[in-house]
Amino acid sequence: MGTLDQKTVMTAMALVVVFVWSAGPVLAEEGPRGRSIDFEEGRKFWSFQPVKRVESPPATDGWGQNRIDRFVHARMRERGLQPSPVAGRRILIRRVSYDLIGLPPSPDEVGSFLADQSPEAYSRLVNRLLASPHYGERWGRAWLDLARYTDVRERWIVTRGSPYRYRDWVVRALNEDMAYDQFAKRQLATDLMDETGVADTPALGFLGISPVYHKELLLAAEVVRMIVAEEWEERVDAVGRTFLGLTISCARCHDHKSDPIDSRDYYALAGVFASVRRSDRSSIPDERVKVADKARKEVEKLDKEAKGLRDAKSPPPDRDEQLHRIEERVRHLKESTPDYDHLVPVVIESSIHVVAKEDFGTKLDYKPGVPRDLRLQIRGNPDTLGPVVKRRFLRVLSRGEPRTFTGGSGRLELANCIFDEGASLSARVMVNRVWLQHFGRGLVTTPSDFGAQGERPSHPGLLDDLAARFIEEGWSLKWLHREIVTSATYRQSADHRPEMALRDPDNKWLWRMNRRRLEVEAWRDAMLEVTGQLVLEVGGAPLDLSRADNYRRTIYGRIDRRDLEPVLQMYDFPDPGAHSPMREKTITPLQQLFVLNGEFVRRQAESLTARLYREAPESEEARIELAYKLLYGRLVTKDEIAMARSFLALEGASDRENWQRYAQALLASNEFLFVD
Repeated sequence: MGTLDQKTVMTAMALVVVFVWSAGPVLAEEGPRGRSIDFEEGRKFWSFQPVKRVESPPATDGWGQNRIDRFVHARMRERGLQPSPVAGRRILIRRVSYDLIGLPPSPDEVGSFLADQSPEAYSRLVNRLLASPHYGERWGRAWLDLARYTDVRERWIVTRGSPYRYRDWVVRALNEDMAYDQFAKRQLATDLMDETGVADTPALGFLGISPVYHKELLLAAEVVRMIVAEEWEERVDAVGRTFLGLTISCARCHDHKSDPIDSRDYYALAGVFASVRRSDRSSIPDERVKVADKARKEVEKLDKEAKGLRDAKSPPPDRDEQLHRIEERVRHLKESTPDYDHLVPVVIESSIHVVAKEDFGTKLDYKPGVPRDLRLQIRGNPDTLGPVVKRRFLRVLSRGEPRTFTGGSGRLELANCIFDEGASLSARVMVNRVWLQHFGRGLVTTPSDFGAQGERPSHPGLLDDLAARFIEEGWSLKWLHREIVTSATYRQSADHRPEMALRDPDNKWLWRMNRRRLEVEAWRDAMLEVTGQLVLEVGGAPLDLSRADNYRRTIYGRIDRRDLEPVLQMYDFPDPGAHSPMREKTITPLQQLFVLNGEFVRRQAESLTARLYREAPESEEARIELAYKLLYGRLVTKDEIAMARSFLALEGASDRENWQRYAQALLASNEFLFVD
């Protein structure tokens, strides 16, 4: 009897699994040749519907600044919620400054904003921040999370390309408010676009810095084929999730379990990436290449000379002096040649084929300019093949039968399809990503999964209305930011209200602003800014964040895919080897130990103390007041002055040492780490 009961339970569980897999809106009944997908039914799913302006609810109670507020307020009223009062002006300028440029406002900027009593003061503040060159740095870093950006590639790659050129291109494109559709297309296929030029070549870094898996060519071809197939899967996954919010790679081994994406869709896209090869390409005009290449050849010659000196069994007595001269010459050549590192990691049109050698081992056969259609791989196995699948776009997003890609690899046709047939979905995805960054929570809480397994939007009308207007406004990201941060929804106080929290403890319906912790980049940058050391030069080669003399913004810190800086690891920096839709927030003992004992924080406390003594030499109270203006953007209270004086009067250390400890405590505070 016990055995029978166990079988019954197992059968029931299997039926539940089958039901869950089949319960989505896109799956038809099991057919004689296996499970099939009803694409017509699949197109009825909310995220695949055409986006359009939605009639906004009527304004009530006199609350609201724009269309966003009407949608949000209607949801609040449905649940008996009321919006919070507008945040104070000091809080607002700190909030919007961190959100738009990733830096705190200076005391002078706060003072100017407080003194401007014009109704247009806040709009002018927003416009000034959007026009700042630091806007592209703050929002460029958010994009680089999606693009799995790294400065240091896998050790087995032979490359001279400089990934930071891609990072700088992203920053520049965002500062120029390049239309989002163009921004995306150039990252997939700028080399195939007539309207772009060599200055946009670094955009191909989105594909050019993709993870490359080690291929041991002494192994059998079957093993290497699997590794190559996994690289294609990574490219399909990154492109699908970044631009369309779809987990397309789930269809590699079988039809997607919940979305209207079958294995043919997957191999149609994988064929695009099987038709390109990683390479390096110049990002400057030909006339400047000659000068840079001349310097590079001289450096290579000097490097060989230095290696010979180091490896010599009988080195000359002045070897150290010779090596020093060589190193100085190399440094001078690199620093005095503006385009020295003009090569960037890109992809070129060249299909890859894995071929077994006659005796043993494997070779990779590249065919320049020859695209490749893949055969369907049964259960994802490259050695169990089905029919050939022509390169094309996703069936569920296509109008009628998907068009076959015929232009080279098909990258440009794919990019065009994402913003033609897939425009509604790609607009929704990007609008949601921007909303997530501003509020700490997306309208869709699964920002890279808009399929059936993802969450449904909390405010579907608002999401569609914003996406439709985003397209109408020429895909302008600065328009989108302006629309969001000038809304009354964004300008609400973050204060806790018990009666509202009982009805909506997670603030899903936005009755207040979310208090948010700074990401590690903004936190480190803010420390350097308030101590007066931050270097605001835009762009350039990366520097190690561990260097004591690195005062640049954190976006310019060196990112190593295999050896991430410890401070980045501690503070939830994403894996540079994978698409990251959002930052995870953790609180760990290591973080507290870092602010208490870390060398970086200690140095900043010393620098902050020096600045306070330098700029407020007249009295202890003046230094305390300045510290609060610099760090928190507000006036110090009488109680805080009394507490500070009590701390600074502690015996057993000099006045300067007590000030440094006090400064470190201020830098380690939650008020500095969080934004209301």
